[in-house]
Amino acid sequence: MTSRAKRYALVAAATLVVLAALLLVGAHFATQALKGKVEQALGPTGTVREMVVGLTAIELRGVRIRAPQGWPAADTLRAERVLVTPDLRDLLSAKVRVQSIVIESAYLSVLRTRDGRVRLVPSLLETASGKTEKSGNKDAGGVPVSVNTIELRDGAVEFFDASIRQPAHRLRLEKIDAKIGNLSLPGLGGRTSLEVDGIVKGVQRDGKLNLNGWLELADKNSQLSTRLRGVDMVAFQPYLLKSAETGVRKGALDLDLNAEVRKNIMHAPGSLTLSGLELEPGGSPFETFMGMPRGAILALLKDKKNQINVQFALDGDLGDPKFSLNGSFLKQIGSTIAQTLGISIEGLVRGVGEAPGGITDALKNLFK
Repeated sequence: MTSRAKRYALVAAATLVVLAALLLVGAHFATQALKGKVEQALGPTGTVREMVVGLTAIELRGVRIRAPQGWPAADTLRAERVLVTPDLRDLLSAKVRVQSIVIESAYLSVLRTRDGRVRLVPSLLETASGKTEKSGNKDAGGVPVSVNTIELRDGAVEFFDASIRQPAHRLRLEKIDAKIGNLSLPGLGGRTSLEVDGIVKGVQRDGKLNLNGWLELADKNSQLSTRLRGVDMVAFQPYLLKSAETGVRKGALDLDLNAEVRKNIMHAPGSLTLSGLELEPGGSPFETFMGMPRGAILALLKDKKNQINVQFALDGDLGDPKFSLNGSFLKQIGSTIAQTLGISIEGLVRGVGEAPGGITDALKNLFK
């Protein structure tokens, strides 16, 4: 190699080294900028035990967002480790674009209020969607943030449902793996994809959950497919039974539900299968189970080899205060069981014997 060629090679190598150094410095300052924005985004109720700023990503350890007053759990969100990988080109602008967020060993508490409204991480999502907290924080704007993908690994969710009883009924999901695509804050615009797999904890057995579909959070449109297999009937009985009805000693539940919501109007056809059902001992011959006489249900279980399958459809205006999702579900299940099994209301009455004093009329009212 000639001296001129060597000189050109040294200049080229030095230039590459300088460019690489500039890129590393730029990435460092960009991630430092994201660090401040992450701290701001968590708000006053959020804490991080440790934050590690790398060249191209930020790692948060020991993340916690405390729950507001009146929440049924101490925290709305916890995570052992959160890895945030930003799009470095946008970090120094007014907009933040995040390529991916990976959350490991997380806990999330979700509350369904008495009026059926679902709330999760209110300090982030409710403030972001324009609502204000009692603290008086009226700044609902914030820095625009868009996230390509959010991945949850080995998480746990506690779902508290205050719409069916007080105190709120608790369901726990574990070993959750989930993927969320295309999330925009603060407007929550656009279509967000969702895939969830997990274990539904039960008193006597654990079941499996699969959920996938999409949501348009700002417009309140959605299309979700839910699949439950081998779920403990004891844990789900508040959704199937009225408070005064015969309880469940054991049993398994399978559910398939395809729910679509457009402009607040829901259409959700599905199927429900109850297997290995065993009821608590009854104290009265006129006790009911899922709206039907307990004795008739026991006879049907015996005839159907201890398995009941029901096809149903839930339809209604979610904005109508007179529409109750729980009530509609119970009514659909009760009436459809009778239709599916080809038994008339009068036949159900005969299953427990003719009863005096308007029992027939009362049973007919259950299926109106």
